[in-house]
Amino acid sequence: MALNRLRRRAPRRGVKRLREPPETSPRPLAAWRHHAVLGLFALGLAGLGARAGYLVVTEGEFLERQGAARAVRELALPAHRGMIFDRNGEPLAVSAPMHYAWVDPQLARLTDIQVKRLANALEMAPEALRRRVGNDESRRFAYLARRLPPAVAARVRGLGIAGVGVGRAYHRFYPAGEAAAHVVGRTDIDDMGQEGVELALDKQLAGAPGKKRVLRDNKGHVVKVLEYRRALAQDVRLALDLRLQFLAYRELKAAVEHHGATSGALVMLGAVTGEVLALANQPSFNPNDWPNRGVTGVRNRAIADLYEPGSTVKPLTVLAALEAGAHAPASIVDTAPGYFRIGAKTIEDPRDLGAITVAEVLAKSSQVGIAKIALALAPDAVFNVFQRAGLGDYTGCDLPGEATGILNSSELDKALGRAALAYGYGLTVSPMQLARAYLVFANAGLRKEVAMLRGAPGHVERAFAARHVAAVNDMMRAVLAPGGTAPAGLPASYTAAGKTGTVRKVGKSGYDDTAHVAFFAGFAPAAEPRIVLVVAINEPRRGPTGGGQVAAPVFARVAERALRILGVPPTVAPPARADRVEGVAA
Repeated sequence: MALNRLRRRAPRRGVKRLREPPETSPRPLAAWRHHAVLGLFALGLAGLGARAGYLVVTEGEFLERQGAARAVRELALPAHRGMIFDRNGEPLAVSAPMHYAWVDPQLARLTDIQVKRLANALEMAPEALRRRVGNDESRRFAYLARRLPPAVAARVRGLGIAGVGVGRAYHRFYPAGEAAAHVVGRTDIDDMGQEGVELALDKQLAGAPGKKRVLRDNKGHVVKVLEYRRALAQDVRLALDLRLQFLAYRELKAAVEHHGATSGALVMLGAVTGEVLALANQPSFNPNDWPNRGVTGVRNRAIADLYEPGSTVKPLTVLAALEAGAHAPASIVDTAPGYFRIGAKTIEDPRDLGAITVAEVLAKSSQVGIAKIALALAPDAVFNVFQRAGLGDYTGCDLPGEATGILNSSELDKALGRAALAYGYGLTVSPMQLARAYLVFANAGLRKEVAMLRGAPGHVERAFAARHVAAVNDMMRAVLAPGGTAPAGLPASYTAAGKTGTVRKVGKSGYDDTAHVAFFAGFAPAAEPRIVLVVAINEPRRGPTGGGQVAAPVFARVAERALRILGVPPTVAPPARADRVEGVAA
């Protein structure tokens, strides 16, 4: 028992007995601090809320603008230039993406090796590249090269030169090339219209750029698109028929080359609508050939070049005679002895035609006969008819560079002035104006404006009585018959009517007997015209120079093919071929 008491008193080695902590009472100071901190936080939050509410009420709009200025950006969306189509939807002008190389002179520090590599990539001389980069470090942008194909742009991008980059822009291409260049026109390096329809309708084709408002984060990444407005550019559909345009261009070019002429122009109008179906010039230019297009061949001679029209206006003189009641188609005009003197001036025919009818005066293109007809009329009779037919006025085609020509009444008090006007001297017209004047013959005396856009309404008014126009049309059919001045102008499968013109050009010492303009103006088919066609060959130097031998065959070939393309049934049987035997094809 004593031993047990000793064991209970002696503590065990290695074992410590834990003391229970004494009971403590809460500390009032620690609780006070806790509540004080919570209170301060609550007061701060309340203050911030009050301040935010105050700012929203008093300066909300200002703060919203400031926030937007730091996070909202407006990005421009460039407009793709509108396309130009022919009347059947064939593209005449399209915009395609191309690349350009640029440099920031402030960032680019090009070494000689970098200049050489960059020049090789751009396929240009290092010296030229140095000049484009320049030494002006105040600039932040300069073009190195434009209209780059994708492969070249990739090479430049692959060089990784600081301050040199590649961008993308849209540039114009013309599928019809030089065949339709004078109608469609062209744009410059900045895609702004310079010629033709591209210039006339530049605002419509260029359109208005769009925009995109976006929300960006602090790293410049787009978080949200707030507003999107598409770029607006309008397409244009011309009255031009590309099939007829290629035909007209090919025939005109062949004729100019065959006769060694200086230039030529051809205009084809829809007889019913006045729409421009084809317009060709020689020389022409290729709007896709940027390095070499320059200014050669850019002139639109069909609307800008002015000529004295010569005998092509004699039908209008005869129309004036019929209106006045002074003559009828069968009236006799004495042209003997083949010449006619007015003061010191002698008007003469190539030979003595004797006493002929008014219809024969027109078919044989007698200068003496037409002068005598004009002098039997009131002094202003022929002038008024020319004016009502649209000579000396704009045609309505609205192509840039159109000339109005000269038609004035200053010489009407002189017999020589009236006679010269009657056979096409003393006034000037463009091929387009002459074609517009012949619209009155194709439309039974209605005067119409020329239309460049398909379906564009033009002003129409009656200028002449239908019966008088029909009588002149019958006379003009005889021009293309055997014995007339242009049997070579008759299409193989269609009837036609028209008039030749061979005009001497004015030189340094008056009219030059070695420089001529060969004209033919007419329409086909004769009874129900579908096309009006004017051909002008300027200064043919090889072979004949007359309108009946130079311009009329072009009319015949173009009219024949054009009417077939338009689906017009033949109006006469085609001539028999010498290589065919009855019933058997050779």
